[in-house]
Amino acid sequence: MAKDSKKEKTPETVPEEQGTPETVNETAEPEPSSGDEGVVLTKEEFEQAQQRIADMQKQIEELKANVDSSILDAQRIQAEFANFRKRNASIRSESIDDGAREVIKALLPVLDNFERAFANDDDSPFAKGIEQIYKQLIACLEKCGMEEIEADGQFDPNIHEAVMQDNESEAESGTITAVLQKGFRVKGKIIRHTMVKVRT
Repeated sequence: MAKDSKKEKTPETVPEEQGTPETVNETAEPEPSSGDEGVVLTKEEFEQAQQRIADMQKQIEELKANVDSSILDAQRIQAEFANFRKRNASIRSESIDDGAREVIKALLPVLDNFERAFANDDDSPFAKGIEQIYKQLIACLEKCGMEEIEADGQFDPNIHEAVMQDNESEAESGTITAVLQKGFRVKGKIIRHTMVKVRT
């Protein structure tokens, strides 16, 4: 039997592949980050942003001015209200005083009649009782602010009324020589001048 001159061919070895399909390309560019540093504004967008900032600053200034104006208005109103309360308190107090003056002025003729009654020098118990009533009345009126006008010394036309002249007294000219009717003031205001006799 003849030898087979043909040698069996051995299977060819397949060269190993270099790398795998999943190999990452090291030269690939990195993805941009999601931060603001990666945002690039155009010139138009930048100018619009600047304009919005300027508008907001203007609005802030306007709001500040409105707040300052409102504070000033509130302070002014508060001051006016305080003055209003003071005026009302003053008017109320003055009205009360005016009422007291009117009542006391109406009672002055009664006081005059008491004075005339005491001129009779009556020492009876009845007269003494009337005198005590008179003193109580005077005390009550003084608590309401009544005070007798002084009538000693020189005549003062601001508080006295000269109704008679004295040509016989040795006193100096202008001196009050007699009180004909007592005068009174209530809380600084005269309700009746003192009627006096004055040396000419």
